[in-house]
Amino acid sequence: MSSTSIETSAGSRADHRTKDYPRIVTELPGPRGREVIARDDAWASTSYIKEYPLVVSHGRGAMLEDVDGNRFLDFMAGIAVASTGHCHPRVVAAIQEAATRFLHVCGVDFYYEGLSALCERLARLAPGPSRKRVFLSNSGTEAVEGAIKLVRNSTRRPALVAFHGAFHGRTYGAMSLTASRSTQRAGFGPFLPDVHHMPYGYRYRCAHCRSESACTMACVSSIESDLFARRLDPRDVAGIFVEPIQGEGGYIVPPPGYLRALRELCDRHGILLVFDEVQSGIGRTGRMFACEHEGVEPDVLLAAKGLASGMPLGAIIAKESVMKWERGSHGSTFGGNPVSCAAAMATLDVVEEGLLENARTMGDRLMAGMRGLAERHASIGDVRGAGLMIGVELVKDRETREPAGELAHELVQRAFQRGLLLLGAGKSALRLAPPLVIDADDADTAIRMIDEILGEIEG
Repeated sequence: MSSTSIETSAGSRADHRTKDYPRIVTELPGPRGREVIARDDAWASTSYIKEYPLVVSHGRGAMLEDVDGNRFLDFMAGIAVASTGHCHPRVVAAIQEAATRFLHVCGVDFYYEGLSALCERLARLAPGPSRKRVFLSNSGTEAVEGAIKLVRNSTRRPALVAFHGAFHGRTYGAMSLTASRSTQRAGFGPFLPDVHHMPYGYRYRCAHCRSESACTMACVSSIESDLFARRLDPRDVAGIFVEPIQGEGGYIVPPPGYLRALRELCDRHGILLVFDEVQSGIGRTGRMFACEHEGVEPDVLLAAKGLASGMPLGAIIAKESVMKWERGSHGSTFGGNPVSCAAAMATLDVVEEGLLENARTMGDRLMAGMRGLAERHASIGDVRGAGLMIGVELVKDRETREPAGELAHELVQRAFQRGLLLLGAGKSALRLAPPLVIDADDADTAIRMIDEILGEIEG
């Protein structure tokens, strides 16, 4: 499918000449938006972040409209969730049809075709030749929690290894693996015991080989030479949890060979390798799963976010030799909800039929555009990514690489005021994670707007 023939939520074809977004018609937030915000401020949990005062009314494709009629170009997709765009007609139709039949019965205790069909499909889509089994949850963090139980149950070992900058969720086990921001952990200890963190393969800021001409893969070898030699016997390690492309940590793409080196390390010590593809999976990188770029098969793969285009659903996809826990040892009342399963099956249809190709094509266009901006803006220190999972790291100085967190925040806020929805990641990175349905006009519009805003901020 070419980038000019992506189906929009209205069932029409995207037309570069008739785009009605971005379009700002009131101050932001507008009067109706301010009413919603005031109500939210009065009653909602104080833990909610609220990146900027976006008050959504509805969306279609890569466009979101707020309650005051302002239209935005969405380049964050609800944190990489709206994979098929907002309200894709085939996904909406699948949800509507499923909702007319039954809303819930509990797939842990009873059978229905939607759950069985989705488990089979995900097992067949998962990378590698090994036969797989699937457990369905409500979210990514639930999938992580289940995976912690699974690897400990399968190996009868207690310890877990994760990485600096990682984000795996906000429930206790997942939060114990997370090392992205201290605010996510502050006041919630003690955490799950026997969790150990090591540096991620972050070439731009690597403490081991940043100044070297080529990656030395010391970030992997140090797991054995440092962690295993000094603090942790590898025979006690159940699993290594890693994001094939780190999400909240800064949209960091590890060096080539990184995932394979981790695979080899795990094989040497009988450790299970868990790929958290909650953010990078379901076509975001131009392959169904990001680990396919390196041809590495994990023992356990986790999916969520874009899996059901916004409906709550997560998945643990594991080798059959690993997913052998006893009947009743894990479950979920709502996991694998029939309506969410229907949304996921439709999402996978749409992704496989053209959005994988579009993610590659539009990702290449965005990467080229952002690298072009790096030639004009000294504040852009690094541009990295795969498909439509692109990180742009902003710095105060290219030599020192000092993070420019304030600049990243200011860029995101100004972009919102002009109708472009962005999010930051890590200390000072800008993440570009639009719906996979964007076309060339959307990509070029985002590049132009970022260029203009950076120019204004830099003076």
